[in-house]
Amino acid sequence: MQDQVWWVTGASSGIGAALARGLAARGAKLILSGRNVAALEAVAKDIGPGTMILPFEATDYAALPRMVEEAWNWCGRIDGLINNAGISQRSLAIETDFSVYEKIIDVDLLAPIALTQQLLPRMVGAGGGQIVAISSVAGIAGVPLRSAYSAAKHGLIGYHDAVRAENEHLGLKVLVVAPGSVATNVSRNALNADGSVRGTSDAAIDNGLSPDAAAAQILDAVEAAKREIVVAEGAESQIAALRRGDPDALFDRMSAMVQAGYARQMGATSAS
Repeated sequence: MQDQVWWVTGASSGIGAALARGLAARGAKLILSGRNVAALEAVAKDIGPGTMILPFEATDYAALPRMVEEAWNWCGRIDGLINNAGISQRSLAIETDFSVYEKIIDVDLLAPIALTQQLLPRMVGAGGGQIVAISSVAGIAGVPLRSAYSAAKHGLIGYHDAVRAENEHLGLKVLVVAPGSVATNVSRNALNADGSVRGTSDAAIDNGLSPDAAAAQILDAVEAAKREIVVAEGAESQIAALRRGDPDALFDRMSAMVQAGYARQMGATSAS
């Protein structure tokens, strides 16, 4: 990845920041995007020279042509794009306001599609490159308390699979990543049923993979030209395999989790 130009969204913390550090360690130049300018500056300082900060609101679609123009003109190309920005959810579907679905699908699905659509013609026209989509295990299997998040992350996989099929012969590689629990602020920043921010984490996330370990697996997969990977441990690592190999067993397991009080354990109320 020496001297390649990579654009990372959601780069201010968590997996995005870890990917930026990992890319820089492998010789890449970085464009860091997100909303938190101070956090982006801290990541850039940690990385060192060869970094551009390009803050923007992911759902400000009118600004995207200008952002893409500025990013492309920085070095005259972009070799890799990582669609990483997103927010999660912790609420039962039956209790969740529709505005939560609108916001999560806007941020987690439509925003990366909008950015990719702006950048895709340039990358293909320049001979190709690499796109990495950070989906989720919840994007392969519907997970309780994450109906909006699962919907968006399922869509992210479908979109990027289609983009790969259409453009792989033109030099564009696409890697879809399905992380399980990674020790980030994803649960703390998740939305409740009314759209408020949850504000607390949970044991599965806190005890998950470190962001740096997850990023290393992702970047190794990029270098190995893989198309899809699951970055998870324990029972989470089996969810994708069960969804594809024995879906009824997975559906029974998820239903049993809820009946055993999973929603209460996670701080969500129960409609039953």
